[in-house]
Amino acid sequence: MTREQLLKELRKFARKNGLTFGVDRKLGKGSHYRVRLGKRVTTIKSGELKPGYVRLIKKQLGIE
Repeated sequence: MTREQLLKELRKFARKNGLTFGVDRKLGKGSHYRVRLGKRVTTIKSGELKPGYVRLIKKQLGIE
């Protein structure tokens, strides 16, 4: 899964559950993005994301 695919999935989840969603490309260092889902915030790296990393991001955002 790529970062863009994950962002699309998170955006869809936020819309479905009535949560705010935002991506800040300037707050992340280098090629990282800062993502906000509701009141939770995490950082997502670029490139191909391994399944374990995707689970970690979802857990940090309170999805899983």
